[in-house]
Amino acid sequence: QVQLVESGGGLVQAGGSLRLSCAASGRTFSRWAMGWFRQAPGKEREFVAAVNWSGGSTYFADSVKGRFPIFRDNAKNTVDLQMNSLKPEDTAVYYCAADTPPYGITPWGSSSYDYWGQGTQVTVSS
Repeated sequence: QVQLVESGGGLVQAGGSLRLSCAASGRTFSRWAMGWFRQAPGKEREFVAAVNWSGGSTYFADSVKGRFPIFRDNAKNTVDLQMNSLKPEDTAVYYCAADTPPYGITPWGSSSYDYWGQGTQVTVSS
């Protein structure tokens, strides 16, 4: 059974940094593509970043490109989102998601993902 647990959210001032971590259970984590999505109040869930099974390919939303690198550690079954230069518009609940084989069509589409975490709140004050 796959479980994803996010941590690291909180309140930070604009310009600051946070590091989100997603811990995954499951013996085949190294075969999963992983993604981060977010949902702000009153808005639809949107793609943030994704990484393929090996860590060799990464994908980013234009709004976070260059600010939010994504890292995975297959030995520890974790995927982290380092959030730098945070802006008030980054405020949202952030979700970790797993795309298990057979992989979805696109890493930025929420329908590609099979499992989701419960989310962690990130609030950026101006």
